[in-house]
Amino acid sequence: MVRRIDPIDEEGDLARTIPPRALVATMLPKTDPVHKVTIIPRGRALGVTVSLPEKDRYSYNREYMLAQISMLFGGRIAEEVFMGQMTTGASNDFERATQLARDMVTRYGMSEALGPMVYAENEGEVFLGRSITKTTTMSEATMLKVDAEVRRIIDEQYAVARKLIEDNADKMHAMAKALLEWETIDGEQLDDIMAGKPPRPPKDWTPPTSKPSSGGPGTTVGPDGAPAAAA
Repeated sequence: MVRRIDPIDEEGDLARTIPPRALVATMLPKTDPVHKVTIIPRGRALGVTVSLPEKDRYSYNREYMLAQISMLFGGRIAEEVFMGQMTTGASNDFERATQLARDMVTRYGMSEALGPMVYAENEGEVFLGRSITKTTTMSEATMLKVDAEVRRIIDEQYAVARKLIEDNADKMHAMAKALLEWETIDGEQLDDIMAGKPPRPPKDWTPPTSKPSSGGPGTTVGPDGAPAAAA
């Protein structure tokens, strides 16, 4: 059984919902290496997992897109598994995951059930604030098939991500602890955690200095804790 963590505050929640994306990205094939994970806000994002490709990409294969969908469900799965609740923080992730799955089916011909055919295409230009119109060339029966395929892709990739996160709960806790201490962890620290080792401190991190004794600088302290008499 996966141990749940009681929510402490928003920063603590972030430290628990950001790492799953990094874990899923690290454990699935065909993904870009994780460069860093941070709970420092960036624009509208309260925390970020940064993945950088090893070389320029000009197209994306099916496995890469499926892995991206799995990654996007990491935050919501962490809420359910470790915090026992749901928040609004994952709403944009759902939008992106759903759009990716729908594009796979309707634009890129990546569905075996529907085959290599484009089922919707954009037409027209943005004019007077109106969005691009989308003309569908589907019958109602085909629309139902598209929705069913999108649902299948979403459900399957959600299940993949959830199993990875539940099976590696110890690594989730280690990442959350490191983020609460340092706010940002990089690829090397992530590698340490994934290998079951304590993460190395950040390169620019300075350990906190201990407070001087109550006797003041240069004062010798006796066995009872009081300043020793001068010789």
